[in-house]
Amino acid sequence: MIRTYVVDGDRLRSVNGLEEHRDSVVWADLLSPTKDEETEVERWLGVGVPTREEMEEIEISSRLYTEDGAIFMTATLPSQTEEENPVMSPVTFVLSGNRLITVRYHEPRAFLTFPLRAEKAAMGCTRGDTILVSLLEAVVDRLADVLERIGHDIDGISRSIFTPSEDSPSKRDRDFRKVFQSIGRKEELTSNIRESLMTLQRLSGFLGNVMMQGKSKDLRARTKTLSRDVASLTDHASFLSNKIVFLLDATLGMVNIEQSAIIKIFSVAAVIFLPPTVVASIYGMNFEIMPELKWALGYPFALFLMVLSAVLPYVYFKRRGWL
Repeated sequence: MIRTYVVDGDRLRSVNGLEEHRDSVVWADLLSPTKDEETEVERWLGVGVPTREEMEEIEISSRLYTEDGAIFMTATLPSQTEEENPVMSPVTFVLSGNRLITVRYHEPRAFLTFPLRAEKAAMGCTRGDTILVSLLEAVVDRLADVLERIGHDIDGISRSIFTPSEDSPSKRDRDFRKVFQSIGRKEELTSNIRESLMTLQRLSGFLGNVMMQGKSKDLRARTKTLSRDVASLTDHASFLSNKIVFLLDATLGMVNIEQSAIIKIFSVAAVIFLPPTVVASIYGMNFEIMPELKWALGYPFALFLMVLSAVLPYVYFKRRGWL
């Protein structure tokens, strides 16, 4: 699919058909393009469109380079971040003269919201470079929103760990299992965002060097601001990742405390019932000469001794604060 946009004042306007508007199109957005669509764009742009395999290469020289007068930049962007399994996939930005080409195989939210805003509001998107910077700003804003939501979710997980709402150990165990699952999902999403920010940090640095060559002062300033925003979001993502690790350790500690409390109950019960067991074992021996067996109060005496031997350890543990 090819989505094409032309300049309408200071706004963008979506048009159908690249061939019909080949002289006026400033942005062509390729979503899972077919071979014929790639060929059509290559004829229009005059440079080759990178394949999906080339986009997925991780070395910087394959993601940030200049070829035939066009600038190729690839970043990894997330999509479907609200769902259980977010998608991470590369997006390539090709800047050739006043034209911008984007190649992608998934639907990041910024690629849905930015065209709508650019059609309604005058954002100064009149050339490929201004469209690129505005689109990258929308991408960074979206990543900031995702990190903000992760931060709120992490705060909720923290409250569930340190202020549990359930008193029953079995229900707390079920809550801990849910907490482990939530922590795992947040760690995966945070790692994906950090990966995306790292690629955007390299891209913005490369773009900044490009903007130094004959671009307007305003565009250079926006690119620098973009780089600073990406750097600050990277630091915030690292903070959230460290907090997630802390919550994981805290959850494991709480589970160990719960298990220790259960083991302590069994240990105390064993110590309390051990002396009565000894008394019962003594009077259960089949010896002929046992004076207590002839006593009229022998049986009550044995019961009293068993109860006393159980109560004394309980009182001792209670006074020591072990119960």
